[in-house]
Amino acid sequence: MNFNKLKISIGFIIFSFLSISVEAKVWLPSIFSDNMVLQQGAELKFWGTANPGESVTITFQKQSNTVQADKDGQWKISLKPVKASLKPNDLTIKGENTIILKNVLVGEVWVCSGQSNMDMTVAKEDRYWCGVFNETEEVASANYPNIRVFDVDYTPNMEKQNDVTGKWEICSPQTVGHFSAAAYFFARDLQKKYKIPVGLITTAFGASTAEAWISKPALEAHPNLKFLLDNYNDKLEKFYSDSSVTLTAYREKLKNYSGDLAAAKAASGDVTAQQNKKLPKAPHNPDPRIDQHNPFILFNGMVAPLAPYAIKGALWYQGESNGPSCDQYREIMETLVADWRKIWGQGNFPFIYVQLANYQNLITEPIKDDPIVTVRNAQLQNLSIANTAMVSAIDNADSAHFGNIHPKNKQEIGHRLAVAAEAIAYGNKIEYMGPIYQGMEINGNTIRIKFSHTGRGLYSKGNLLLGFAIAGEDKKWVHANAVIEGNTVIVSSPDVQKPVSVRYAWGKNPPCNLYNKENLPASPFKTDN
Repeated sequence: MNFNKLKISIGFIIFSFLSISVEAKVWLPSIFSDNMVLQQGAELKFWGTANPGESVTITFQKQSNTVQADKDGQWKISLKPVKASLKPNDLTIKGENTIILKNVLVGEVWVCSGQSNMDMTVAKEDRYWCGVFNETEEVASANYPNIRVFDVDYTPNMEKQNDVTGKWEICSPQTVGHFSAAAYFFARDLQKKYKIPVGLITTAFGASTAEAWISKPALEAHPNLKFLLDNYNDKLEKFYSDSSVTLTAYREKLKNYSGDLAAAKAASGDVTAQQNKKLPKAPHNPDPRIDQHNPFILFNGMVAPLAPYAIKGALWYQGESNGPSCDQYREIMETLVADWRKIWGQGNFPFIYVQLANYQNLITEPIKDDPIVTVRNAQLQNLSIANTAMVSAIDNADSAHFGNIHPKNKQEIGHRLAVAAEAIAYGNKIEYMGPIYQGMEINGNTIRIKFSHTGRGLYSKGNLLLGFAIAGEDKKWVHANAVIEGNTVIVSSPDVQKPVSVRYAWGKNPPCNLYNKENLPASPFKTDN
């Protein structure tokens, strides 16, 4: 999602609805447009507005269905499941006027959401922190016309909306630069594997919290999450009482910032190439209603309008911004998944998420607690949600730039997401996750760690296993010796004669190198509560 698309589209959407109500023509949300991909094998749902009582007919391939708009001008139509096809077709919606959608394909549709690591694009374009490894080559080779992307503009809203701003685009070297990198590489793997169209609906925004993507009623139903709504209400009350002062100050800062930015661009040349040059930072808009950290506003503007467009599943890469609520992150994500599955009405569709990557300097302590570590552990626990898979990214940091919170190797993340989808969405009997802690046995001065998802066996990248720590009842953690034995790991230390607990990769950027032979890294874990 490019910064030139960050203008709030609320006014545009309101204007669009006013125009619709005056003209009273048959109308469809923008998710239904030229070049779209429809989900194979699922009931296809369409909706929109027309004159009250007006007959609306939809025709696609050999199917046709008709419905009358209700007294408020709302209509909904379904078509029976259709098979995947590389052959483009037209889709027609006819009432008093006729809409013809061109170049429509049928294949696999995935919603891709989260914060900046999902929002990060294949090329830098106008954001220096974007751009993947081998960017030039990846862009030049992106000739995949059967991959289509609908990219949702940033449109937070206090009220649930009926439409988003966006359009379906065909993947090419001219367009791929502003596609989500993780989502694109996922789609590329799927398209090569199954030879069918792939549609990506990307609705993501940097620094957003998970609760921003959850509906208000869903949050209200969880007493443990009430504090998120209370905190937001406090921000709103303060903003309303102080807005005359804070907005005046903000506008003045914005005016100065615009001048400074122009000067910085002129001095540094092409701003898109200035990755290492600091440009002035934009002043913070004090209006909490457009702050991506606050609950339900992104759900209202960027998720609700998409449902119930038929999908295969969802991809999720988020968590860094939930440091302040890391202790509640497990329940927040349980709430989000349940909420999305409810509004889409497709049962427990596959939900595949990325466990947070390693970040910042390598730690030297046996363990080092951090909100990022707590979020990772919550993500591990979220595997208890039905029909989910987790992609561990504990090895994905840029080795030369550990301080980069946006790792450039999104090719590997996309590949691991696709492997997980093959297993839980498409039924391939393959190993799709790295080793997951399953249990332990204490044997004298050693602890045997058992794993699931060992695949064809465990191995270490390097002569010695790294990242294991062990402690006795005193909870004094020390670096441990660790040895692979079959599909288990034996952990010990001469400094701990009566061990009770083990932790693995327990730090923001821990040294760790345990994998299965499918080259999928083990998830960080702890055996103690």
